[in-house]
Amino acid sequence: MEPVIDSMKSGSVSAKDSKRLSRRGFLQASAAVAATAAGVPGVRGLVSEAHAKSAAPQAPITSHYTVCDMCFNRCGMIARVQNGRVVKLDPNPKFLKSRGMICARGNAAIAQLYDPDRLKTPLLRKGKRGEGKWQQLSWDQALDHMAEQFTRIAEKYTRCGVMFSPGSDMQSQFLNRFAEVFGSYNVTSHETLCLLSKNRAYLDTFGETPYPDVLYTKYIIIAGANPFEAIITPDTMDLMEARRNGCKIVVLDPRYTKTAALADEWYAIRPGTDMAFFLAMSNVIIQERLFDPDFAAEMLHGLDEYAAHVRDYTPEWAEGECGIPAGDIRRIAREIAKAAPEAMVYPGRRSSDYEDSTQIRRSMAIANALLGNWDRPGGILAAREVGVRSPYYDVPWYDDNPDDRIDHGMAPGLIHHEGSFKLMRDAIIKEEPYPIRGWFTFKTNFMQTAANRRKTLEMLEHLDFVVNADIVMSDTAWYSDLVLPSPSFLERDDPVGALQGSSACACAVWRDAVVPAMYESRPMLWICQELSRRLGFGESFNFDIEQYRRWQLEGIPDAYDVIKADGVYYNPSKVYGIYFDTPLKTLAKKIELYNQRYVDEGLDPMPVYKAPRRKDGTFRLVVGRTAFFTHSNTNNGLLIEFMDENVLWMHPAAASRLGLGDGEKVSVASGAGRVELSLKHFEGIEEGTVYMATGFGALSPGLHLVHGKGASIAEVLEDHADHISGNMAMHETLVTVSRRGA
Repeated sequence: MEPVIDSMKSGSVSAKDSKRLSRRGFLQASAAVAATAAGVPGVRGLVSEAHAKSAAPQAPITSHYTVCDMCFNRCGMIARVQNGRVVKLDPNPKFLKSRGMICARGNAAIAQLYDPDRLKTPLLRKGKRGEGKWQQLSWDQALDHMAEQFTRIAEKYTRCGVMFSPGSDMQSQFLNRFAEVFGSYNVTSHETLCLLSKNRAYLDTFGETPYPDVLYTKYIIIAGANPFEAIITPDTMDLMEARRNGCKIVVLDPRYTKTAALADEWYAIRPGTDMAFFLAMSNVIIQERLFDPDFAAEMLHGLDEYAAHVRDYTPEWAEGECGIPAGDIRRIAREIAKAAPEAMVYPGRRSSDYEDSTQIRRSMAIANALLGNWDRPGGILAAREVGVRSPYYDVPWYDDNPDDRIDHGMAPGLIHHEGSFKLMRDAIIKEEPYPIRGWFTFKTNFMQTAANRRKTLEMLEHLDFVVNADIVMSDTAWYSDLVLPSPSFLERDDPVGALQGSSACACAVWRDAVVPAMYESRPMLWICQELSRRLGFGESFNFDIEQYRRWQLEGIPDAYDVIKADGVYYNPSKVYGIYFDTPLKTLAKKIELYNQRYVDEGLDPMPVYKAPRRKDGTFRLVVGRTAFFTHSNTNNGLLIEFMDENVLWMHPAAASRLGLGDGEKVSVASGAGRVELSLKHFEGIEEGTVYMATGFGALSPGLHLVHGKGASIAEVLEDHADHISGNMAMHETLVTVSRRGA
């Protein structure tokens, strides 16, 4: 075995050079990597630009289709490669989902590829977790060790004694497959922190999760979501086009976001009171008979019950709760009803809010139902047919396994294939209903993204073996026992992915490596193949990527050649009217304003408003995304120039009452923990609300650009869960803010 490495000094930027890279420095670093690959030795990982340019003659630039992986959108790209190095990334003009564009994050994928902080070899922990002492392993040594540990855990704690956390990645389906064949039900994903309450609400109202037809809408209410900044395709681009075409945009958000800045109207709604607004809006639409009676008779279940339910939820009542004037609520309700069905309440992604988030989102879904916009242009659409299949494989039965997941029964609307990280973490700490001792994570960083980092650290104390596969030494990797280097999306061949883009497209894509994988990085498919062979079920992964793609495309055989030629295949599937002659996938076969299953489970069949918690002297801490970082992926030499440290937003009037000046260091404390960071006076935030960006205050020295910079929101967020879906409720935290050292 190789000698122990102290901290991250080997193969990374040294502590002395830990200042953020400038654009010039980034270019020098990436040039050095390319030069080394061409046979030119690097000096401390960096060489001069002149030295790099003299490494090889300038070869012609070649072009390669790929699909971005800097966030979940999967936008189409063309990688330009010269001398074995990616020199530029351009949008694929044939890619309709992203409207032939790529954003700053997509352009910065080159910085991820040539990141000096990249993991280079498998590393085995040799000291205490978080101490930073590692031993380099060969891949054979790493995989043998994994197999030994998983076998030991399976024999002592059953195969459900290992938890799996695949990230939002096209290769994650292989880790899901591995978990099933290995025999563990305990799989959870990053989506349990952000999307599940919205998905649950629409599933329980419409029978499926819809896609907003933003391009053709005439009126849109956006509550909490921020599509002009937290980019989602094609919605972000289509919203701008709809705005040019006269669409009215109304934003309800305690923060003055980029979306609020471009809206026709912005209301700094009190956090946690969105349901009050939508119940009152529904009251007006029903009482004034502003809905389509024919659509209601044919498609709505429980309209009479809902009319009675919202009778007392008047705009005047809602004004006292959400702070939006009753006259404005009434006017907005009339305006959006007049624009219907080419109108919508945007489903959004900012849904991991409160302990009653599913019911909050149900109130929004029902408002959409009253607009009659389901399955119609400018409304919310059903998923279109793509045609990509999930290849069949046998799932073995293990007699000694427990009956179900560790979080089974902890939330009545748990989405089984997603689970709930928050509830699973609680169960692991309690060791009930059974113990979990292993954890295999891939491109997830719960140490930075999940609320209450102290709880995640406590969970690790109950785990014997944690393995993390990622591109860089994330905080989660830093506290793992075995770390595996993964290639970037530009260095690997991926399976086919099926994408939805509302009326823009239903399409299939894949990725081919545009440059060879650097260092000792290996894709998840290869890891699963090698590990499954060692564990005795290698036949479950006895295929290569080309065979797998062919299986996926059996239903659309012409797609293979089209993707090869254009980088994307479009299924000419039906866009509107998918359910005009087909019953919905609900118990009533209609849109359920009154949910029958909820009654059977002892839940409120219709959304019932509950005022959010309040406490004198505290502020509600909210979470939000930026246009240049995805979750905790902040350690990027190009993107960090947009924001190199996070700050706490606070309204000047609130800060003045506390005697806190703009730019001074403050302490932010909650029941979960305490952090320190600089204060920013910002008039565009509701006075009882504060905000800080995610992805800073990293614990891992392997993230040299954000290690110890700013503060980690995961340190101070309390861990709550939506009662129905188990979705982590990120906006339930009340904090105090004081001068540092006070």
